[in-house]
Amino acid sequence: MSLARHRPWAGAYSTEALCARILERHRQVVRVQKTPVAVANLARIITATLRLSNKQGFHATSLRELAKASGLSMGGLYTYFANKPMLLSMILGEVMATASEVLRAPPEAVAMDAVAHLNWLIATHIRLSEAMQPWFVFAFMEAKSFPPAERQIALEGEVDTESIIAEVLKQGAASGVFVIGEVGLTAALIKPLLQDWYVKRAKYRKRGTTIETYIDAVTAFVGAALGAGTAAAGRASRPAFGQG
Repeated sequence: MSLARHRPWAGAYSTEALCARILERHRQVVRVQKTPVAVANLARIITATLRLSNKQGFHATSLRELAKASGLSMGGLYTYFANKPMLLSMILGEVMATASEVLRAPPEAVAMDAVAHLNWLIATHIRLSEAMQPWFVFAFMEAKSFPPAERQIALEGEVDTESIIAEVLKQGAASGVFVIGEVGLTAALIKPLLQDWYVKRAKYRKRGTTIETYIDAVTAFVGAALGAGTAAAGRASRPAFGQG
């Protein structure tokens, strides 16, 4: 069983917990001094934002609609952010910061073993996207319509995740447990397998695919493609993954 399965996902990455982190980073902007009140209202605002965006898109959502959906006044909204781009930046910043923070902190038990580390990354990314599903979907689906600055944030987050995967692939290739042609390309090919779980949730729900089944399937597929554990024996007889 993956060590990632023992993480307290639901509590650590609840909307309230994430909004508390947002408040810490944006204390100079938020004009509400009482932390419990500020966190609760940020949670209402962001929950409403994610729900409306999923229905009609962030670009098409007005602040008046957001005020009504969150139960706050227009003036109340402006005590938390100055404009829509700032709200967008708050949400994107939390998605990217949390993903990077979590994926860059593997347990010591797996960090030195490339196969175990890669398996941990796969499981951890999928579990994190499950815990933060509306946030991840928002960042992925809305990216094309983001203003340039926010689109750059989303792009940097994508690149960061791929670089984390690439670091482990490079370690495995160097130690002979993976057969890889181009490390960067291979990481880029693995990333959509992780995204598919939260982007196409309805498809897997209809098939009755559980998160455990999906994690195991992706782990097995990637491991087989990389020749995990048998790379040295097969290196001379087959092409490297990501090559050609």
